Amino acid sequence: MAKEISGFVKLQVKGGQANPAPPIGPALGSKGVNIMEFCKQFNARTQDKIGKILPVLLTVYTDKSFDFVIKTPPAAVQLMEMSKIQKGSKESNRNKVGKVSWEQVEVIAKDKMADLNCFTVESAMKMVAGTARSMGLTVDGNAPWNN
Repeated sequence: MAKEISGFVKLQVKGGQANPAPPIGPALGSKGVNIMEFCKQFNARTQDKIGKILPVLLTVYTDKSFDFVIKTPPAAVQLMEMSKIQKGSKESNRNKVGKVSWEQVEVIAKDKMADLNCFTVESAMKMVAGTARSMGLTVDGNAPWNN
């Protein structure tokens, strides 16, 4: 018989660096989850992605056990790494802070395909390019589907 779900917790944690301090501790403590057990499991599963911000969807069951799914890093974080900027523009329509190429957008889109709600790489690229524009990044060149 399946376990009964008591709730979900969404977190963004740096890979390999989960600890019981805020924000993880209070979020999991309020649901009654064993915080140290989560930290040990998370750190073990993310040894290859140390320092990268990873979204986590934690499913908490009524018997206080849990399962979690680690997603790919957010598109905005990947775009900041690719364009080598610290943060996005405050006025993205006026002040551009960096550039990315369509090849870089394609790499990010292929990486994020599992987590996006789209069926083709082209539509995933459009989503990532939209994120780039809203951050104040310029996407260089012509879109591959316009050629």
